Amino acid sequence: MLARRFGDFATAEDAVQEALLAAATQWPEEGMPANPRGWLIQVAYRRMIELVRAEAARRNREDLVARREPDDRRAAPAADEQLFGERDDTLILLFLCCHPALSPASAIALTLRAVGGLSTAEIAHAFLVPEATMAQRISRAKQRIRSSGLSFRMPDEADRGDRLAAVRHVLYLIFTEGHTSSAGPDLRRVDLSVEAIRLTRTLHEQLPDDSETTGLLALMLLTEARSPARTGPSGELISLAEQDRSRWDTSAVAEGVALVTHALPRGPVGPYQLQAAIAALHDEAPSAEQTDWPQILALYEVLERQSGSPVVALNRAVATAMVHGPHAGLAALAELADEPRLAGHHRVHAARAHLYEMAGDRDRAVADYRAAAARTNSLPEQRYLAMRAARLAGAQSSSNDE
Repeated sequence: MLARRFGDFATAEDAVQEALLAAATQWPEEGMPANPRGWLIQVAYRRMIELVRAEAARRNREDLVARREPDDRRAAPAADEQLFGERDDTLILLFLCCHPALSPASAIALTLRAVGGLSTAEIAHAFLVPEATMAQRISRAKQRIRSSGLSFRMPDEADRGDRLAAVRHVLYLIFTEGHTSSAGPDLRRVDLSVEAIRLTRTLHEQLPDDSETTGLLALMLLTEARSPARTGPSGELISLAEQDRSRWDTSAVAEGVALVTHALPRGPVGPYQLQAAIAALHDEAPSAEQTDWPQILALYEVLERQSGSPVVALNRAVATAMVHGPHAGLAALAELADEPRLAGHHRVHAARAHLYEMAGDRDRAVADYRAAAARTNSLPEQRYLAMRAARLAGAQSSSNDE
């Protein structure tokens, strides 16, 4: 709302952060205000004016002050005034951050930070780069937004296509972090996954004929549908093969299947439609044993040719094992040994451990499960991987005793 009102994205971000800080310090002592949203708007609005004035004074540019400050700058608006209204500008902010003036990587990183609320470390994890590299990338993107004078509005149709792919990718990464947190005590961040689905629905409503946006929404719904069965009573992770499928959200599955079924024949098949088709095959299988792995493998092969993603190649290797046996899967994994983006990633060790377990090589499986547990910052994943290692090690010890 401040970015729309003042046209200064970076300063608006600072003002909002200071309003939130003020709330965090004052509300515990003074109590929650009757209208928390209105309180935050007023405090952020006042702080925004102070920051704009300070910047203008430092640069001695009175003309900039005149353009940026509203006529009613001497008093913050009442919470019930229509200065900001109830409109949701989040989607506009997404498109602003994904402007072609920024490189795709910088645009996505900035949007994840400003809109998705992800930490720099979480974004770095998603991009498989060091945290310091990502911090520099986000800082440069903010400076570019500030100096370019980009307007806060939805792009027209001609400009929208250049940004749409980045917007979809941001929404996908926000959802992914929400579905499986890269760090912390909880497996999920429900706030992120719910917000990603909400924004993707909004985008789909505006672009109902865009098949990739439809595929992205289908993918989110089909993936989120399994969430009720992903954790046990104590919050422990439950693998897909071991989940109680009766606990899956059947309405979300039905909606996701309908969306991807509608999208696939309508236009060029992109990566989100392919991933949604894979998720649909998992969700429609009555049991893990009845999963159509040959079809999933075929879809992963197409997806890998399209995306060139090492994570997709990793998933394709697992699917290969499910179709052709664990040794074939291990051979496919070995082809990724020199992939720098996967170096030290815990999912490589976890996948290899699973395939060694399938092959009956308990010693190597235990070693890789332990290596995977040591490389993830997610406590539920750590516990799950360590438990798998302990279970196999115990079974191996019992076998040796016999």
